[in-house]
Amino acid sequence: MHRLVSSLSFFMKITIIQPETIWEDKASNFYKIEQIIGNLSEASDIIVLPEMFTTGFTLNAEKLAEEFNGETLKWMSDLSLKGNFAICGSFIIRLAGEFYNRFSFVTPENKCLYYDKRHLFSLGGENEVYSCGKIRHVINYNSFRILPIVCYDLRFPVWCRNRGDYDILICVASWPDVRREAWNSLLKARAIENQCYVVGVNRVGTDNEGVNHAGESVVLNPLGWILGKVDEYTEGSATVDISMSELQHFREKFPFWKDSDDYSINI
Repeated sequence: MHRLVSSLSFFMKITIIQPETIWEDKASNFYKIEQIIGNLSEASDIIVLPEMFTTGFTLNAEKLAEEFNGETLKWMSDLSLKGNFAICGSFIIRLAGEFYNRFSFVTPENKCLYYDKRHLFSLGGENEVYSCGKIRHVINYNSFRILPIVCYDLRFPVWCRNRGDYDILICVASWPDVRREAWNSLLKARAIENQCYVVGVNRVGTDNEGVNHAGESVVLNPLGWILGKVDEYTEGSATVDISMSELQHFREKFPFWKDSDDYSINI
């Protein structure tokens, strides 16, 4: 069940990047993100990018997929080393003849941790092209424990349930504005029910399928309050300080986790 982390007085800066993703154009998307990062006014510990940040949400995996150590991972590694920050987001990976929507987390030490999207968006045909992940990963970085999820995963609270094993939930997405109310409501729900920080990063702009995206990228505290956000329909960024000691204090003051159900996920 849940356990509290040891007492820490530790802060971490998280920067959310909300780009207008250019359809299936990796080089242009790399350049655009580099420009946004280059214009940041302060240093950060983690940079968070949206789902399929190199291409937009596409089913054209055969053409756009990369091997694990391909150009996108190399680009992330170079940026991470140069800026001394971790960087994360999802892109398309080919592995043993199958395609995955993979969340990758790259550190300045050139360490790459990853999570393959579990819940594939069947309404849009994602399950017909991509294979689903089978492992729920928790990433440990700078004394914080991070649960990565990708877009549609946000709708499944059992998968996201905090078992005392994470402090931050990071959701990278390509979420359409027609369902923006669900995006905002689910992010708040995940923060409140799991007593954690939630980082939700979405893109803006209209993709090649005519789907519009409002963005509304945000960082929430365990009460569901907004700590920082990027304006809707606007390309940009926001940097937020989060505190381990404040999170621990909140969990100790309101130990709702003690009354939660004890169960495990069966895949």
